[in-house]
Parts: sequence; structure tokens; C-alpha cells
Amino acid sequence: MTPASALPAPGSVGAWLLASRPKTLSAASVPVVVGTACAQASGEVRIGPALAALGGALCLQIGANFANDVYDYEKGADTSERLGPIRAVQAGLLEPSAVRRGMLVVFAVALLFGAYLTSVAGPAIIAIGLFSIISAIAYTGGPYPLGYNGPGDLFVFLFFGLVAVCGTAFVELGRVPAVALWAALPVGSLSTAILVVNNLRDRETDARAGKRTLAVRLGRRAALAEYWVLLGIAYAVPALLVALRQLGAWALLPLLTLPLASALARGVSRDTGSALNRRLVGTAQLLLFHGLLFALGIALGGAE
Repeated sequence: MTPASALPAPGSVGAWLLASRPKTLSAASVPVVVGTACAQASGEVRIGPALAALGGALCLQIGANFANDVYDYEKGADTSERLGPIRAVQAGLLEPSAVRRGMLVVFAVALLFGAYLTSVAGPAIIAIGLFSIISAIAYTGGPYPLGYNGPGDLFVFLFFGLVAVCGTAFVELGRVPAVALWAALPVGSLSTAILVVNNLRDRETDARAGKRTLAVRLGRRAALAEYWVLLGIAYAVPALLVALRQLGAWALLPLLTLPLASALARGVSRDTGSALNRRLVGTAQLLLFHGLLFALGIALGGAE
């Protein structure tokens, strides 16, 4: 448990930084980097839309983190028994009303990025942006919170994989190339793997709070199997793309992270409770390293 002396002052910039969860932001940035690499391999990179996509993705992620912070507290999922990192509202560092206002502000900024992208890529961006915001709130808020009823894993896979990677390529190219659809699979898989570790760690406290994640519904063994499958997808897809001559051999660069993935898989299978916190951080790092290497491989290798 983090000692009180190490916590930021209530209402401070540090408290807001804590609520934004910087260590989770690779899940927002990596899909944009990979999508931009797909655009490079399929045509050209457009810096303005790429940066706007990155800004919008980061705002959506931070807004979702704010929503998660306040709604999990209000629904009783974040209590003094929490095993994971400190949450700002639960720790009394930020008032729920303040976090709600902060959530609305960052979503408003995301809409500004979306307005620019709409002028570049057309009205489809409006639908994508609004649906992304609604889903970010609905993940832990509303009458049927996705994260509390099982579909959370699918939500993360779709939005942090297919929507983010393909959407980035679309705003730069005006179309979604086939390589972006393929590249979205490893990104979505590793993003979902982060959630799986989180849900494994919190399985017992989530069950008491009525939070019916897949780890709660199906049990530890099934959640571990899901984690292994997701890691397997992350490495099978680059190898398949090279084997099918859709990408050059540079796309195998993510294989350099296999030792990290192997160590994580063994650790997640062995550890329980708060010991999974370092596996959670490690899986986020795996997403970052794998994603950057995959993006580099796509940009360098292009299509065969």
C-alpha cells in the first residue's frame, strides 16, 4: 500500500496526474503509431491528421480513466481493500464532482480534435468520435456498464485495436488498407491482455462488488487461457503477414519482445493479488515495445 506521505496533495496537479493514469496511455498512443505506419506503407503519412488522431486518442483514454475512477468508486468496486494502484477519488484526493467535470473537459477537447479530423476525412469521424465517447463512459457508467457485465474485453479489443488503428489509417489515407485491419489484431490483443491482468488481480474484490468481469464469470483458469491466447495472436499475426508476403521481413521485429512476453505469461500464471501489479505494468510495456517495433517493421518493410 502506498504510504500517505507519498500521495499528492488533494486537488493538486499531482492528484489529476494520478487520475489520468499515465502508465495506461500506451494503449492510446500505440494504435495511432501503428495506424500511421500502415498509412506510410500504403501511401503517405499526413502529419496533421496523425497528430490530431494522437491527441484525440489520448483525450479519450484520459476521459475514460476519469470515468472509471469516479464510477468504480460510486459502485463500490474501489474500496480500502483495493489491490491495485491508488485511485484519486477513492483516496480522497479528488472530489467525484470535480472528476466528472474533468472528464467532460477532456472529452470536449477530444471533440475539437474530431472536428479537425472531420474536415479532413469526412463525417464518418463524427460517428466514430461520439460512439467512442459514449462507450468510454458506458464502460463503467450508465445502466449497463460494459466492464461490470462481461463485454469489457471485447470493447477494449475493438476500440484500442480495430477502431484506433484503422481510424488512424483512414484519416491519413481516406481509406482503410488491408494491412491496417491485420495490424489492429496484435494491438487490440495486447491492449486486452492488460485488462485481463487487471481483472485477474481484482477477481475476488470485483465479485464482492458485483462486478462480473470475464475473470469473475469464467474463473481464473479461463482468464489465464485468454491471456495466453491474446499474446499468441500478437506474435502469430506478424509472422503470418510475412509468410503471406503481405509485409516484408522487417515486420518480424516484434519477435524481439518474445522473452518479455514469455516471462510475463509465466508470472501472470503464477502470481495472484497485488503481486500482479508488476505484471500489469509489464504487459503495458510489452504493448509499447511490441507496437513500436511492429510500426517500425511495417514502415520499413512495406508490402512485398
